[in-house]
Amino acid sequence: MDKLIADLKEQIITQLNIQDVKPSDIGDDQPLFGEGLGLDSLDVLELIVLLKQKYQIKLANAEEGPAVFRSVKTMAEYIKTNQAQCA
Repeated sequence: MDKLIADLKEQIITQLNIQDVKPSDIGDDQPLFGEGLGLDSLDVLELIVLLKQKYQIKLANAEEGPAVFRSVKTMAEYIKTNQAQCA
């Protein structure tokens, strides 16, 4: 799980073209939106694309979004759960 979280941090920085932020600057439980990393609604679309391209996972429904994208840790948990279901 630690490797997945570290990979996700790098992928988020790359996918969203975030400047002046290193993976180590992002806490595992740090909120991705608002007061946390400061992402916005357009960034959600990029995160959805990231899940689909890198992990072949599609959100089952839009209501899951806020819970899935709350933090890097919640994204990693969602990926682990859904990859296990696909395997």
